[in-house]
Amino acid sequence: MLRAALTNLCAPRLDWLQVEVTTCCQAACGYCPHTVYQEHWASHHLPLAAFRRLLPILKKTRLVHLQGWGEPFLHPDFFTMASLARRAGCHVGTTTNGMLLDADGLRRVVDLEMAVVAFSLAGVGENNDAVRRGTRFAAILEKIEALREIKTRKGVSFPEIHVAYMLLRSGLDDLALVPQALEGLGVSQVVVSTLDFVASPPLARESLKFAPPEEYREVAARLAEIADQGRRRGLTIHGRLTQPGDVPDLCSENITGSLCVAADMAVAPCVFLNLPVKAETYMARGGEDLYRRVSFGVIEAEQSLVRIWRSPDYRRFRRDWARGDTPPACRGCLKPQ
Repeated sequence: MLRAALTNLCAPRLDWLQVEVTTCCQAACGYCPHTVYQEHWASHHLPLAAFRRLLPILKKTRLVHLQGWGEPFLHPDFFTMASLARRAGCHVGTTTNGMLLDADGLRRVVDLEMAVVAFSLAGVGENNDAVRRGTRFAAILEKIEALREIKTRKGVSFPEIHVAYMLLRSGLDDLALVPQALEGLGVSQVVVSTLDFVASPPLARESLKFAPPEEYREVAARLAEIADQGRRRGLTIHGRLTQPGDVPDLCSENITGSLCVAADMAVAPCVFLNLPVKAETYMARGGEDLYRRVSFGVIEAEQSLVRIWRSPDYRRFRRDWARGDTPPACRGCLKPQ
């Protein structure tokens, strides 16, 4: 009992904690590492007993996001985990391809008062379906509309409905179609991301991080235009871009105030450093490089998350970021800041 009390006392206060509940996925998105590395991918669910070990730190965490490199609703205990996190006092969010959310699942995310449910898209109509194989644009919009109707019927405002939109260079023309396609569905926010983890050289042509500066400026102008269109339709669209090659002073993954727990309970600063693969290559800032997973420990019965967070190596890593000194493991990252 004393040990548990001390653990709670020493637990850091986090802005958010990303928990990868599974690395399994029923879809096969062409740009996703799960698809590219499928022959050497480690597919497994996070055990419920392991998730319970996170409860002390959840009590001091503002938001827990139940999602990583897999489809969260494949996990048979997803709703139990979400319920435990809610009872711990934190907000709960997730990102999903939407295909497994039936009427019962949609009602449960509302009844649990989840903060955010984000649906992933990478185009409009058939263009999305071609890239995100195993998903259907029309079906996802139906799920979003059904969730809006449940919220309206119950008279509640949560969960907020977000769209996580992957912007690929081959799909630039679809960008202008997004505001109209999502109008009236109850979507409160669209977050437009670029392809920041490029799992193979051929995929470099889909990442704006390898685009010439003039193209980047053109896309930034397009994003500003659709953000304005979105506002006129009651839709908030975010899509901040930085120039390719810019090295940040502070990572947008909030290295000093958040962390990621993988499905195998490995602790890392973010999901980009914590893929369940080895001996694979990816495209970094300087070209093709060997992917190296970075973990500061694995949560076990005698190795708590608090102990890992306070370990000398992890503290040094965060201190370097706080001082504006990008750690070696992060220097090739394409993530926008």
